[in-house]
Amino acid sequence: MTRRHAVVAGAGIGGLSVAVALHRRGWYVTVCERAAEPSAVGAGIVLAPNALRAFDAIGFDAARATGHAAPAAMDLRRPGGRLLSRADCAALTARYGRPPLAVHRPSLSAALAAELPGGTVRYGTAVTAVDDADGRPIVRTSAGALTAGALTAGALTARPLTAGSLTADVVIAADGIHSPIRRQHFPAHPGLHHSGETAWRTVLAAGGPPVRAAAETWGRGERFGVVPLADGRVYLYATAVVPEGYRPADVRAELLRRYGTWHDPIPALLERIDPAAVLQHDLYDLAAPLPRFHQGRLAWLGDAAHAMTPNLGQGGCQAVEDAAVLAHLLEGATVRAALAAYSAARCARTDALRVRSRRAGRVAALTHPLAVAARDLAVRATPARAARRALDDLFAFDGFGLPE
Repeated sequence: MTRRHAVVAGAGIGGLSVAVALHRRGWYVTVCERAAEPSAVGAGIVLAPNALRAFDAIGFDAARATGHAAPAAMDLRRPGGRLLSRADCAALTARYGRPPLAVHRPSLSAALAAELPGGTVRYGTAVTAVDDADGRPIVRTSAGALTAGALTAGALTARPLTAGSLTADVVIAADGIHSPIRRQHFPAHPGLHHSGETAWRTVLAAGGPPVRAAAETWGRGERFGVVPLADGRVYLYATAVVPEGYRPADVRAELLRRYGTWHDPIPALLERIDPAAVLQHDLYDLAAPLPRFHQGRLAWLGDAAHAMTPNLGQGGCQAVEDAAVLAHLLEGATVRAALAAYSAARCARTDALRVRSRRAGRVAALTHPLAVAARDLAVRATPARAARRALDDLFAFDGFGLPE
């Protein structure tokens, strides 16, 4: 009996989601991940209603796997604590069918990986190139070459990855924002665009005073976010307008200098951080859209396809949407036809969100006092109903859905 086989480059949320989706549909899957082992250190992620519907389509219950954590509200405040706007989660649930779910990224990744057969994810195996994607793709990795073609039942275990070659029917590049596979196949693409900001992220252990509401606070060129997670931990993130590559010598001192006088509970939360567990990354998105998300039997997914800034909270959510749509289309068509349909279904939506997220980031990162004052006044003057309507194309059923 011949079964189809997929090679997935990257074991992030997008790569693992598409691996689970294809496995559920009877595919053999090999996931190649450059990291030597799963990381226990990571940030949080808020799974918006559209991502949760995409997980439903995949057949993965994120809430059951990672726990429920729906904050009572999501507030936007000034550094002194003044409320600019509030999104009540009960109202979001009534409008979109479910509340957002806040989870620890490594916990979500572990739950997805647990849905796959043992040995599916090959750690310490970086995919460096995919050759002849239009014909018989050869996946070049740090462990050898994987040749794409048909896979017969049993061949996966009979011919291990380190032997030098495996056969496959489709290659999925979920290898992140700096995707080597994207650079290889789109050499004329301008690459990444620096937003002008850097971001710090960390997760605090459970045990401190409870945090009931998620909140983001906007200053002048600086932001601070607090999100309660399912198990009592708290996800913190902060951004600042700084030169590309800026790295303070003392992270704790830097964060306290910038945010230590802001409203409660920010100072107390900063006192609890472990500097060794703070991640810092400059924020980038794609400088321009890719012309398509496929070439022959090769497809791009998640940040590799449409890297966007985190200002809408949709980067990981769109990767899950990609996974659900791609697996759905591969179930009912030839690989080439399915990948062409995948590009048609996903390119416009994801690029619109990339552009919208960049614009939202520019507004949030304003530094001039008059511009900041005008921004805050505009946010406060926007009715809650109008703000919710602005989210409809993200969260509502007419935003994400599986193609016919």
